[in-house]
Amino acid sequence: MTQSGHTPDARRFAPAVQRNRAPLLEVFTNLLPAKGDVLEIASGTGEHAIWFTRHLPGLTWQASDPNPELRQSIASHIIESGLPLPPPLDIDVTAPDWPLGQVDAVICCNMIHIAPWSATLGLLAGAARHLKPGGRLCLYGPYKRAGSHTAPSNADFDRSLRSQNPEWGVRDLETVTEEALNLGLRSTDVIEMPSNNLTLVFEFTPGSP
Repeated sequence: MTQSGHTPDARRFAPAVQRNRAPLLEVFTNLLPAKGDVLEIASGTGEHAIWFTRHLPGLTWQASDPNPELRQSIASHIIESGLPLPPPLDIDVTAPDWPLGQVDAVICCNMIHIAPWSATLGLLAGAARHLKPGGRLCLYGPYKRAGSHTAPSNADFDRSLRSQNPEWGVRDLETVTEEALNLGLRSTDVIEMPSNNLTLVFEFTPGSP
Protein backbone atom coordinates (compact mmCIF):
# COMPACT_ATOMS: atom_id res chain seq x y z
CA MET A 1 0.00 0.00 0.00
CA THR A 2 1.12 3.59 -0.60
CA GLN A 3 1.06 6.27 2.12
CA SER A 4 -2.25 7.53 0.71
CA GLY A 5 -3.76 4.09 1.30
CA HIS A 6 -4.05 3.16 -2.37
CA THR A 7 -2.57 0.03 -3.90
CA PRO A 8 0.15 1.01 -6.40
CA ASP A 9 -0.59 0.26 -10.04
CA ALA A 10 1.72 -2.63 -10.97
CA ARG A 11 0.11 -3.32 -14.33
CA ARG A 12 2.37 -4.23 -17.23
CA PHE A 13 1.41 -4.24 -20.88
CA ALA A 14 2.66 -6.45 -23.74
CA PRO A 15 2.26 -5.25 -27.36
CA ALA A 16 1.83 -8.85 -28.54
CA VAL A 17 -1.39 -9.14 -26.55
CA GLN A 18 -2.99 -6.33 -28.54
CA ARG A 19 -2.13 -8.19 -31.75
CA ASN A 20 -3.15 -11.71 -30.82
CA ARG A 21 -6.08 -11.37 -28.43
CA ALA A 22 -8.82 -11.00 -31.06
CA PRO A 23 -7.69 -14.00 -33.19
CA LEU A 24 -7.30 -16.07 -30.01
CA LEU A 25 -10.76 -15.07 -28.83
CA GLU A 26 -12.23 -16.34 -32.10
CA VAL A 27 -10.47 -19.67 -31.64
CA PHE A 28 -11.28 -20.04 -27.94
CA THR A 29 -14.93 -19.17 -28.50
CA ASN A 30 -15.19 -22.30 -30.63
CA LEU A 31 -12.90 -24.54 -28.56
CA LEU A 32 -13.76 -23.82 -24.93
CA PRO A 33 -16.95 -24.78 -23.12
CA ALA A 34 -19.58 -22.12 -22.47
CA LYS A 35 -19.04 -22.62 -18.73
CA GLY A 36 -16.15 -24.06 -16.79
CA ASP A 37 -12.73 -23.52 -15.25
CA VAL A 38 -9.75 -22.51 -17.38
CA LEU A 39 -6.14 -22.46 -16.21
CA GLU A 40 -3.78 -20.15 -18.06
CA ILE A 41 -0.11 -21.05 -17.71
CA ALA A 42 2.51 -18.29 -17.97
CA SER A 43 -0.08 -15.50 -17.97
CA GLY A 44 2.58 -12.80 -18.14
CA THR A 45 1.11 -9.32 -17.78
CA GLY A 46 -2.40 -10.63 -17.10
CA GLU A 47 -4.04 -8.84 -20.03
CA HIS A 48 -5.28 -12.06 -21.60
CA ALA A 49 -7.11 -13.04 -18.42
CA ILE A 50 -9.05 -9.77 -18.42
CA TRP A 51 -9.80 -9.85 -22.15
CA PHE A 52 -11.09 -13.41 -22.20
CA THR A 53 -13.10 -13.00 -19.00
CA ARG A 54 -14.87 -9.98 -20.46
CA HIS A 55 -15.73 -11.82 -23.69
CA LEU A 56 -16.29 -15.32 -22.29
CA PRO A 57 -18.08 -14.55 -19.02
CA GLY A 58 -19.20 -18.14 -18.43
CA LEU A 59 -15.61 -19.21 -17.81
CA THR A 60 -13.65 -18.82 -14.59
CA TRP A 61 -10.19 -17.82 -15.81
CA GLN A 62 -7.37 -18.78 -13.43
CA ALA A 63 -4.19 -16.90 -14.30
CA SER A 64 -0.76 -18.07 -13.16
CA ASP A 65 2.90 -17.16 -13.47
CA PRO A 66 6.08 -18.14 -11.59
CA ASN A 67 7.40 -14.55 -11.73
CA PRO A 68 6.28 -12.55 -8.65
CA GLU A 69 6.47 -9.23 -10.50
CA LEU A 70 4.20 -10.56 -13.22
CA ARG A 71 1.79 -11.91 -10.61
CA GLN A 72 1.67 -8.36 -9.22
CA SER A 73 0.82 -7.12 -12.70
CA ILE A 74 -1.93 -9.72 -13.05
CA ALA A 75 -3.38 -8.85 -9.66
CA SER A 76 -3.31 -5.15 -10.50
CA HIS A 77 -5.10 -5.76 -13.81
CA ILE A 78 -7.75 -7.75 -11.94
CA ILE A 79 -8.28 -4.96 -9.40
CA GLU A 80 -8.46 -2.31 -12.11
CA SER A 81 -10.96 -4.36 -14.15
CA GLY A 82 -13.35 -5.00 -11.30
CA LEU A 83 -13.91 -8.51 -12.64
CA PRO A 84 -14.41 -11.46 -10.26
CA LEU A 85 -11.22 -13.31 -11.14
CA PRO A 86 -9.32 -15.38 -8.57
CA PRO A 87 -5.81 -14.22 -7.55
CA PRO A 88 -2.99 -15.46 -9.80
CA LEU A 89 -1.28 -18.69 -8.82
CA ASP A 90 2.45 -19.29 -8.52
CA ILE A 91 2.91 -22.25 -10.88
CA ASP A 92 6.26 -23.59 -12.01
CA VAL A 93 5.31 -25.97 -14.81
CA THR A 94 8.22 -28.30 -13.99
CA ALA A 95 6.94 -28.85 -10.43
CA PRO A 96 5.35 -32.27 -9.79
CA ASP A 97 2.35 -30.68 -8.05
CA TRP A 98 0.33 -27.63 -9.06
CA PRO A 99 -1.82 -25.84 -6.44
CA LEU A 100 -5.26 -26.44 -7.97
CA GLY A 101 -7.80 -29.14 -8.74
CA GLN A 102 -9.33 -30.32 -12.01
CA VAL A 103 -10.08 -27.85 -14.82
CA ASP A 104 -11.95 -27.93 -18.11
CA ALA A 105 -9.13 -26.40 -20.16
CA VAL A 106 -5.48 -25.38 -19.95
CA ILE A 107 -4.22 -22.49 -22.07
CA CYS A 108 -0.60 -21.51 -22.71
CA CYS A 109 0.42 -18.71 -25.07
CA ASN A 110 3.96 -17.90 -26.17
CA MET A 111 5.84 -19.79 -23.46
CA ILE A 112 7.23 -22.95 -25.02
CA HIS A 113 9.79 -21.24 -27.26
CA ILE A 114 11.17 -18.98 -24.49
CA ALA A 115 11.70 -21.74 -21.94
CA PRO A 116 13.81 -24.91 -21.73
CA TRP A 117 12.39 -28.10 -23.21
CA SER A 118 11.83 -29.34 -19.66
CA ALA A 119 9.15 -26.66 -19.32
CA THR A 120 7.25 -28.10 -22.29
CA LEU A 121 7.41 -31.57 -20.78
CA GLY A 122 6.28 -30.21 -17.41
CA LEU A 123 3.42 -28.32 -19.02
CA LEU A 124 2.15 -31.42 -20.81
CA ALA A 125 2.45 -33.56 -17.68
CA GLY A 126 0.66 -30.97 -15.56
CA ALA A 127 -2.14 -30.61 -18.08
CA ALA A 128 -2.64 -34.38 -18.06
CA ARG A 129 -2.83 -34.34 -14.25
CA HIS A 130 -5.33 -31.50 -13.98
CA LEU A 131 -7.58 -31.73 -17.04
CA LYS A 132 -10.95 -33.36 -16.67
CA PRO A 133 -11.63 -36.20 -19.14
CA GLY A 134 -12.37 -34.57 -22.48
CA GLY A 135 -10.74 -31.31 -21.36
CA ARG A 136 -8.62 -29.40 -23.82
CA LEU A 137 -5.06 -28.11 -23.83
CA CYS A 138 -4.47 -25.18 -26.22
CA LEU A 139 -0.93 -24.07 -27.05
CA TYR A 140 -0.36 -20.89 -29.05
CA GLY A 141 2.89 -19.74 -30.62
CA PRO A 142 5.39 -20.45 -33.42
CA TYR A 143 6.25 -24.06 -34.31
CA LYS A 144 8.27 -25.90 -36.91
CA ARG A 145 6.41 -28.38 -39.09
CA ALA A 146 8.16 -31.48 -40.44
CA GLY A 147 11.41 -30.07 -39.07
CA SER A 148 11.18 -26.81 -41.02
CA HIS A 149 10.19 -23.29 -40.09
CA THR A 150 6.90 -22.09 -41.53
CA ALA A 151 8.33 -18.70 -42.53
CA PRO A 152 11.77 -17.01 -42.83
CA SER A 153 10.78 -14.65 -40.01
CA ASN A 154 10.30 -17.64 -37.70
CA ALA A 155 13.75 -18.93 -38.61
CA ASP A 156 15.23 -15.54 -37.74
CA PHE A 157 13.26 -15.50 -34.50
CA ASP A 158 14.54 -18.98 -33.62
CA ARG A 159 18.16 -17.92 -34.17
CA SER A 160 17.61 -14.87 -31.99
CA LEU A 161 16.12 -16.95 -29.19
CA ARG A 162 18.93 -19.49 -29.25
CA SER A 163 21.54 -16.71 -29.20
CA GLN A 164 19.97 -15.45 -25.97
CA ASN A 165 19.69 -18.90 -24.40
CA PRO A 166 20.68 -22.17 -26.11
CA GLU A 167 17.86 -23.96 -24.24
CA TRP A 168 15.23 -21.78 -25.93
CA GLY A 169 13.93 -22.09 -29.46
CA VAL A 170 10.97 -22.76 -31.73
CA ARG A 171 9.85 -26.36 -31.14
CA ASP A 172 8.88 -29.10 -33.57
CA LEU A 173 5.11 -29.54 -33.72
CA GLU A 174 5.47 -33.28 -34.26
CA THR A 175 7.73 -33.72 -31.23
CA VAL A 176 5.33 -31.82 -28.98
CA THR A 177 2.43 -33.85 -30.34
CA GLU A 178 4.20 -37.15 -29.71
CA GLU A 179 5.09 -36.22 -26.12
CA ALA A 180 1.50 -35.10 -25.52
CA LEU A 181 0.07 -38.36 -26.87
CA ASN A 182 2.24 -40.35 -24.48
CA LEU A 183 0.37 -38.60 -21.65
CA GLY A 184 -3.11 -39.16 -23.02
CA LEU A 185 -3.33 -35.79 -24.78
CA ARG A 186 -4.56 -36.49 -28.29
CA SER A 187 -4.05 -33.87 -31.00
CA THR A 188 -7.42 -32.79 -32.42
CA ASP A 189 -6.54 -29.69 -34.42
CA VAL A 190 -3.74 -27.42 -35.64
CA ILE A 191 -5.09 -23.95 -36.38
CA GLU A 192 -3.13 -21.46 -38.46
CA MET A 193 -2.97 -18.04 -36.84
CA PRO A 194 -1.72 -14.58 -37.92
CA SER A 195 2.01 -13.79 -37.95
CA ASN A 196 2.96 -17.43 -38.76
CA ASN A 197 1.77 -18.76 -35.41
CA LEU A 198 -0.26 -21.88 -34.69
CA THR A 199 -2.74 -22.99 -32.06
CA LEU A 200 -2.27 -26.66 -31.17
CA VAL A 201 -5.33 -28.32 -29.66
CA PHE A 202 -5.19 -31.49 -27.57
CA GLU A 203 -7.97 -33.43 -25.83
CA PHE A 204 -7.30 -35.37 -22.66
CA THR A 205 -8.39 -39.00 -22.87
CA PRO A 206 -7.43 -40.94 -19.72
CA GLY A 207 -5.90 -44.31 -20.41
CA SER A 208 -4.75 -43.50 -23.93
CA PRO A 209 -2.77 -43.99 -26.05
